[in-house]
Amino acid sequence: MHVYGTLADEFYVNMNLNTEMRLPDGRETILGFFERVQKSYPSMRNFYTRDNGDFVLEEDKDLGHQRWLSLEPRCICSGFVNPEYTQQAVDQHSLVLDLVPYMLSVSPLDCEALDYMMGFDFAYRGNHDELVAEALGTGVSFEGLADVPGAQVLNYKPSLTIALDEDCRIQARLLVETRTNPYQVRRGEFTDDQISVYFTVRQYGSLDASATYKETLGRLRRHCEQLLDAYVVDHVLRPLAAAIAMK
Repeated sequence: MHVYGTLADEFYVNMNLNTEMRLPDGRETILGFFERVQKSYPSMRNFYTRDNGDFVLEEDKDLGHQRWLSLEPRCICSGFVNPEYTQQAVDQHSLVLDLVPYMLSVSPLDCEALDYMMGFDFAYRGNHDELVAEALGTGVSFEGLADVPGAQVLNYKPSLTIALDEDCRIQARLLVETRTNPYQVRRGEFTDDQISVYFTVRQYGSLDASATYKETLGRLRRHCEQLLDAYVVDHVLRPLAAAIAMK
């Protein structure tokens, strides 16, 4: 298993392509697209429509890993939960991006935003926000407030977005998502919800005339993994895992 898979209870690599125009929704077009993806990944055999009208193709959930693909009115989403290697997920996303210009009529001009996201889930039965504050700190400006006698942290979801180019079209975002609510804290009764860490590199706007979606995803991936390895693993993921292990 890739080292990323050892950092959390679950690890996933997702791609989202948001389009300016609505995607085709004809029966023949939708089924033809999913059938083409299934030819490359036969284990993706579960096809269904959500209540909101989104179309989904996915593997069984009991394999220990799961590939999935969804079509929304203006978004194409591809994901792989617990891949053995990140390249497995990238190959899946690349296939999807190779197909969409021809099978869904999505040109490089139609790009609103393209995301490469790496996510990490940590199971923890307790006050998520308090744990995150302990593990990552609150910074000098807030630490006094967090240390008020008798106080309990109820909402702490650190988030930071940075621009990676002068035009601010390529951005990286780190978000820690907690799922504890005041009712649970008040009762002292917690469920096995997950603390999630999302690290996303996104390009906004249409692609250059000579660029392809697959090439652009490759650049976003390099940015994501370089920043993740340099800053996020040791300063966010490992401290969270260590704090949970000590509880």
